[in-house]
Parts: sequence; structure tokens; C-alpha cells
Amino acid sequence: MNSRKFLLASFCLTLLCVLVLPASLMADEHNQATKMTFNEPFEIPGQVLDAGTYWFALMDSQSDRNIVQIWNEDRSQLIATVFTITDYRVEPADETTVTFEERPGDQAEAIHAWFYPGDNSGHEFIYPKNRATSVAQKPVPSTPNGAAN
Repeated sequence: MNSRKFLLASFCLTLLCVLVLPASLMADEHNQATKMTFNEPFEIPGQVLDAGTYWFALMDSQSDRNIVQIWNEDRSQLIATVFTITDYRVEPADETTVTFEERPGDQAEAIHAWFYPGDNSGHEFIYPKNRATSVAQKPVPSTPNGAAN
């Protein structure tokens, strides 16, 4: 009888380790937390951030994986919460990739999209229509005012 209890306890402990260990190892992949340093000021929707080090991470949301939070270097202050849409690329990169939108020479570059290492899908930042069209170097897709979604 004791060997049966021992086997059952061993099985339960092994099952617990198998279920818990991958979740703790994948914590950063789930929220895609990425520390990035910028040498020049850059624009995100709603503001221009100074050169420096920032953390980009997906907001902990069960229903929406398209909300990016930007934190200061030590993650003690939330700087911005940005809505994104999914962006795709053919080949995943081995390291974090940030693409920028074209802006006139006197303005800070604006982040267009952020891709986590190894992913084909990334996060395209959504800028307010009035800001996007005022600085766009090419036509911006849009719907007529008052059009139903």
C-alpha cells in the first residue's frame, strides 16, 4: 500500500512540475517584454519620448494581445499604453526589430511596428488619423467620415 501512495505522490509531483515549469520559463515570451535603448527621440502615438532605455511589453489581457505598454528603464513607471494591430513579415528575425515611419527631417522618427524575436507577427502602432495624415509621405488608408464600420 505504501508503494502505491509513493507512486501516486511521485506522479502528482511530476505532473505539477511539467505543468508549472514551462509557464515560468515562458513568462517573457508571453508578454514579449523587451528592453530597448534609443539614441534619438522617437514618436509613439500621442507623444515623443526622449532618447533612452525603455521596456516594451504586451499588456496582461486575456482578450486582447494588441495592447503594448511602454515602461521606463527600471519598469517603475508606465509611460504609455498603445493600441496596435497585427503586422506580418515573411521571415522572423533572430532579434527584436523596430521599424519606423517616414517623417519630415525636423520631426522625431515614429515607431511603425515592433517585432519580438522569432515571431512572424508583430505589433503595428495605431496613430490618430489627424496625426497620421498630417505627416504621411504617402496616402493613408481611411474610410469616409461617418461611414459605418
